[in-house]
Amino acid sequence: LGAVIRDTISHGGSVLLPAFAVGRAQALMLVLQRLKTAGTIPRDLPIFLDSPMAIQATELYLRHRRLLRVSPREVSTLTDGVRMVVTTDQSVRLASLRYPRVVISASGMATGGRVLHHLKQMLPHTRHHVVFAGFQVGGSRGARLVAGETEVKIHGEYVPVRAQIS
Repeated sequence: LGAVIRDTISHGGSVLLPAFAVGRAQALMLVLQRLKTAGTIPRDLPIFLDSPMAIQATELYLRHRRLLRVSPREVSTLTDGVRMVVTTDQSVRLASLRYPRVVISASGMATGGRVLHHLKQMLPHTRHHVVFAGFQVGGSRGARLVAGETEVKIHGEYVPVRAQIS
C-alpha cells in the first residue's frame, strides 16, 4: 500500500480506498498511520475519512481503545491528521479536489454511498489509483472493477475506467 500511495502521489494522483465502514475503515487508518510513522508515506499527506458511519465507528474505537488488540497509545493516533467528512456537500467538494490525497470512503464494494462520487471523478484519469482492501462479491461494481471492466455505470451514466485498480 505504501508503494502504491508513493507512486500515485508522485504522479499528482490520489488513492481511493473503498472500505466497509466498521472494521475495515479503521484498519486502513491504522495502516496509514503506521506508514506515516515509518516514513513510507509523507506525514503531511492529506487523508480523508468520508463516511458518517465510519466516523461514528471510529469514535467508538477511540472511546473503547483498551478493549482492542492494538495498544491504546497506537489507537489514540488513529485519526491524527485525518480529516472527517461529515456532510454530503463536503463529500462532493472533496471529490472535485485536484491535489494528491488518500480518501477512505464507503461502501467497500462500491455498490452505493459516497464512494460513488469519488469513483466518478477518479476513474477516468490514469494518475489515480483505487485500492479495494476487502472482499468483492461477484457482480458488484467493486468486483467488476477488480476484474478489469473498462467502464462502469455510476448514477445512470457510463464512466470510463482509466485509473489503476488493485
